[in-house]
Amino acid sequence: MTIPDKSKKVTKLKIKPTIITRDQHTISRAAISENALKVLYRLKNAEYKAYLVGGGVRDILLGREPKDFDVVTDAKPEQIRELFRNCRLIGRRFRLAHVRFGDELIEVSTFRAAHHVSDQGEGHTEDGRIIRDNVYGDIDDDVWRRDFTINALFYNIKDFSIVDYVGGVKDLEAGQLRLIGDPAQRYIEDPVRMLRAIRFSSKLGLNIHPEAEKPIGEYAALLKDIPAARLFEEMLKLFMGGYALQTFESLRHYSLFQYLFPQTDKLLDTQERDYPHTFIMQALKNTDQRINEGNSVAPGFLLAALLWEPMRVIADEHIANGLSEMEAVQLAGDTVVSRQILSTAMPRRFTHMARDIWTLQVRLKRTKKRAIRVLMHPKFRAAYDFLLLRAQAGEPLGEFVNYWTKEQLEEPLAGKEKIKPGYHKPRSRRRPRKNQNNNSADS
Repeated sequence: MTIPDKSKKVTKLKIKPTIITRDQHTISRAAISENALKVLYRLKNAEYKAYLVGGGVRDILLGREPKDFDVVTDAKPEQIRELFRNCRLIGRRFRLAHVRFGDELIEVSTFRAAHHVSDQGEGHTEDGRIIRDNVYGDIDDDVWRRDFTINALFYNIKDFSIVDYVGGVKDLEAGQLRLIGDPAQRYIEDPVRMLRAIRFSSKLGLNIHPEAEKPIGEYAALLKDIPAARLFEEMLKLFMGGYALQTFESLRHYSLFQYLFPQTDKLLDTQERDYPHTFIMQALKNTDQRINEGNSVAPGFLLAALLWEPMRVIADEHIANGLSEMEAVQLAGDTVVSRQILSTAMPRRFTHMARDIWTLQVRLKRTKKRAIRVLMHPKFRAAYDFLLLRAQAGEPLGEFVNYWTKEQLEEPLAGKEKIKPGYHKPRSRRRPRKNQNNNSADS
């Protein structure tokens, strides 16, 4: 891996952007969040520059409904906070202003400029990577700090035009994903850009430009240095956006999946197209279907699916050494999770859900024994859907699937409603109150 010479200074020439006037593009204020418009207009009325930028502009141009709206301005974070009572400043690496309107959050950032020696701590790089990025500039500085051309389109609230410095509109029309600047340098500055390239390519159906594609193999190992917590956040975006199956295949193609789930990736390398691969493909397909139908998705269930085979391999070893199946699954679950969080630091509520799903797989094979207690488990529905998923992937579990489907229909405590896949919203069961007059040892 070749690290570019950091001693060389690259001076960006200020170029004249392409201005796409209101009558030449399809962005309408009706497609922009009312709260985002409030932020834009208040900044404008305070005589600051104000632009909608990034995914909001990109998605509207593609005919998609944006999930969020980001604003960029020449106002400093403290000046933004003075304008909005509902504003909170966050971040050290990137200083941002979050303006909240109920459930909606509008992210406002200040134009950033290139790093120089005289940044006096406001900007800092280490081995070419950006560690701190609070060097402020103007719009023609800020555009070069963005990653992809399609994310560097600015919608000007002043005259409703689109400001395009880097040919982002043409790239959208051509269906290609292109990095701004030298791809190798951009990946070194922030290796997560390689994962973002996969995400945008899968999400938007774009082809990664050959110049952006070529360095991925050389610089992929830089992802090892990214904090595990940040990789977890990126993992959620990759697999919980409704295009997880395509994303998984791309991550495997570019050998990036190993930096998110190394244990699973190692097994897939030796069992390609066998059960583990089929099971993961089915899990991701079902996840995409739920999201596209507007249903919720639990990261804990997805985690259980992606780590199922590594857990089972270790559990089989413990069983061969004389442990019971339940003990083996519990011990293997602890081992797999402790290894996984070294790569992607997952909150305990998600890892606990994965462990519950795994241990309940053992209990779901014990039909007619303590069935009511199993049905009452808070994670029963997630475990039941996991059992269905295993059967769909080819495991001979039809007997158990039919039994637990029937039990849910017949058991009064489970309710009489029709059984539907609902693993992402486990049923909450209120425990019956104990008799306050009962003086037994259990009360």
